[in-house]
Amino acid sequence: MLSILNILEDTTVDGPGLRTAIYAAGCPNACPGCHNPDSWDIRRGRRMSTEEILRKVLDDPFADVTFSGGDPMFQPEGFAELAKAIKEKSRKNIWCYTGYTFEQLISNPRQRELLQYLDVLVDGRFRQDLRDESLYFRGSSNQRLIDVPTSLRKQKAVVYHYVP
Repeated sequence: MLSILNILEDTTVDGPGLRTAIYAAGCPNACPGCHNPDSWDIRRGRRMSTEEILRKVLDDPFADVTFSGGDPMFQPEGFAELAKAIKEKSRKNIWCYTGYTFEQLISNPRQRELLQYLDVLVDGRFRQDLRDESLYFRGSSNQRLIDVPTSLRKQKAVVYHYVP
């Protein structure tokens, strides 16, 4: 079971193209200036099963998927189960937003499990002093778009270059 704040279909702001965005409840980072501080408390979410969320994701054959929040890495086992099911049943691209860095995630076995199913990771805490509205799909310049499959192969963060 996952604690979910919302599932937003056909969004275009959480990655390229049409996406189904799954907003996790729970975030330990509490970044000043966070655009979604209501997501910090995991108890604010609604308990949903992987199967229930998967049905919503698969109902839209044209939308890719984004895990956001809160922080999906705060519930890594449930999101890994969901991401694995999405990859097994579709060809959908999965992006994930997290306040952790790629380097932190690969050193934590629970969180590393989720990484193997992701295509792009937007990593790093939002920093108000580095806010930059000109960046694609992130809020501050310290945050990176990471090519996860390549990064896992190389065991180091490899930047994903988004070209609009």
